[in-house]
Amino acid sequence: MTKESMQTEERKQKNKKFIGRIKGKVRLRTTVIIFFVALFAVTTGTYAWFTLNTFSAVNNLEMTIGTGAQLLVSTEDHGDDLSKYSKVITNEMIDDYLSKYDIKLSEVLLDPLTSDKGVEFFTQFGDKRSENGGGFLEFPIYFIATKDMYVHLSSDNTARGKDDGSKVSTTDDGAKADVVNCPRVSFEQGGSTKIWEPNKGAAVAGQSTFDLPSPMKYTDGTRLFKLDKMTPKRVMVRIWVEGEDPECDDDVQDAHLKIQMCFMGTDENNEAVA
Repeated sequence: MTKESMQTEERKQKNKKFIGRIKGKVRLRTTVIIFFVALFAVTTGTYAWFTLNTFSAVNNLEMTIGTGAQLLVSTEDHGDDLSKYSKVITNEMIDDYLSKYDIKLSEVLLDPLTSDKGVEFFTQFGDKRSENGGGFLEFPIYFIATKDMYVHLSSDNTARGKDDGSKVSTTDDGAKADVVNCPRVSFEQGGSTKIWEPNKGAAVAGQSTFDLPSPMKYTDGTRLFKLDKMTPKRVMVRIWVEGEDPECDDDVQDAHLKIQMCFMGTDENNEAVA
């Protein structure tokens, strides 16, 4: 073999090795890209939080009392003056309370937040939010009764032909209708908090929640708190959309919520107070 042909063969071998290294790099780079694409698909597939904070306001909030004249409510503490309490909490009463936040009920937007106890609320990045303007609704209810009783949240209607039992509903259809599975309502009093999860699913965010049977069956487990005769009790109510709920995704953005709460008083045997 001549010197010239040997040099030609050497160049061919070098070119082959160079092309091999390039192909190897291409294969490696492609593998890495595919890995990250696959990882992204896995994480987004299990992702609950919707991406834009454009959740609509609570369009209507209704609260009623399901017993006779013995159980009354207000958003203010009127002591034992029964004449200043009523059988309903209206949107106007909530607006009066919210006036100190310079906001109305219709202007409170529910962003996706999370909370394990239903008292403090955080974004998906761990930023703490404040009430009534920070993505969740908070207001007090003062309960008073003329008898000792246990107060329950109830799915029962207050009378035949009425539709005022506790529930969450929406006027939206399709995928947006899943919004009824996203809200949580907590009731805090005396250092104790209970969380109502309408249409309860699997537990998320370390929460311990309850849902209501329908028809309603009153038990020790459905009690919110005990009310002593003629002694008003302050209960802080907080309403939010749970970002960790699997249904809280982009499909439910801008959905509309109606939240109804009906409270019933029972005796120690969980029989309705007449």
